[in-house]
Amino acid sequence: MARKKPLPSLDYLRPRCQISRVVALTGYAGLLLGMLAYNLLIADLHGANPVIIIGVQLLPLLIFLPGIITGHVRTHAWLSFAINLYFIQGVLICFQPGRLGYGLFMAGFSVLYFIAALYYIRWSFQAQRVERGET
Repeated sequence: MARKKPLPSLDYLRPRCQISRVVALTGYAGLLLGMLAYNLLIADLHGANPVIIIGVQLLPLLIFLPGIITGHVRTHAWLSFAINLYFIQGVLICFQPGRLGYGLFMAGFSVLYFIAALYYIRWSFQAQRVERGET
């Protein structure tokens, strides 16, 4: 049986959890507010109802809002799966004429959230294991 690597101490894990959560919240809020601002102020919706367009784009992100605000680790894990759809959409938008900036914005904030959330999830679960007394 392979030897397990020892878990880091709580003094090591707690600040990293806090920093990675703040960065993940920045990515999440940036994506939400940026998409909202773009669709309200910049996008030419060709007569479509902006409420419907914004609702369809933001509803999947808003479903996770209560868990993200409270810092629930599993919510961050599930959102890291869902945020990949916004990354894909951002990459596809990059190839549309005149929308490179918006596509890079979407892809960038999606990647920012994804990477920060992965670290938050890892360090939070390690901290929970240390608190339970595992070594």
